[in-house]
Amino acid sequence: MIGLGTVINVVAIVVGAATGRLISHRLPERTNRLVTDVLGLVVLVLGGLNLASLADPDYVATVTPGGTLLVVLGALLIGGITGSALRIEDRLEQFGGWLQSRFTRADAVAHADKRALFITGFVNASLVFCVGPLAILGASSDGTGQGIDQLALKSVLDGFASVAFAATLGWGVALSALPVGIWQGLLTLLAATLGAVLSNAAIAALTATGGALLLGVGIRIMNIRAIAVGDLLPALVVAPILTIAVGRLLGTA
Repeated sequence: MIGLGTVINVVAIVVGAATGRLISHRLPERTNRLVTDVLGLVVLVLGGLNLASLADPDYVATVTPGGTLLVVLGALLIGGITGSALRIEDRLEQFGGWLQSRFTRADAVAHADKRALFITGFVNASLVFCVGPLAILGASSDGTGQGIDQLALKSVLDGFASVAFAATLGWGVALSALPVGIWQGLLTLLAATLGAVLSNAAIAALTATGGALLLGVGIRIMNIRAIAVGDLLPALVVAPILTIAVGRLLGTA
C-alpha cells in the first residue's frame, strides 16, 4: 500500500510525543536541559554524517571535486534568499501558534512562555523530521513501490526522538506530525506519478544540503544561535536542480 510508510511515521511521532509528555513531569529542570543539549548534539552529528555525501563518487564526477561544496553553498544562498522573501520561518511559527490556539487550553494560549515553548517544539521537531534525507528517499522509495524499509527506519528514529523532544518542548512536537505527513505524502505522490526522477548525484547534493540544515537545527536546539533554518528549506529543491544544471553544462550529467 503506497503511503503506508508515512502513516506509520506520523503515528510513531504522535505516540512518541505522548510518551514524552507522560514522563516529562517526573524529570527535574536540570535533566530537561541536559536532554535538550543531548538532542542538539545528536542532530549536529546527523548533520555532519550527511555532509559526507560531498564525497559521493557520482556527485564528484558530475560537478567536479571543486564544485561539490560550491553547489551546496549556492543552494543555501539561493534557497535562503527565496525562503526569506517568502517568510517561511515566520509562517511556520504562525502556523504553530495557530495550532496551539486550537489544541490547547485557553490559559495555556494566554501564557507567553507556554506559547513560545509550544511553537519552539513544533518548529524544531518539524524541521528535524522533514529535513533529513530519509524523509525524501523513503517517500520516493514508497511511491515507486520499492517498499517502506527506509520510512520504517525513520519512524523508529523519529518515535524515539519525539519522546525526548516532547519531554522538554511540550505538545507542539506531536503536532509536527502534520507537516511530516503533508511533506512525505506529497513526495510519495510525486514519486508514484513521475517515478524516481533524481540521479545519484542529485540525491547526494540534496543529502549534503540537508546535512547543513540539520547543523543549523542542532545549533538552534542548543540555543547557540537562532538560525532561521525554515527560510533555508528551499535549498533542498535548489541543490538537485543546480547539480543537474552544472552536470549538463560540463557534459558530465
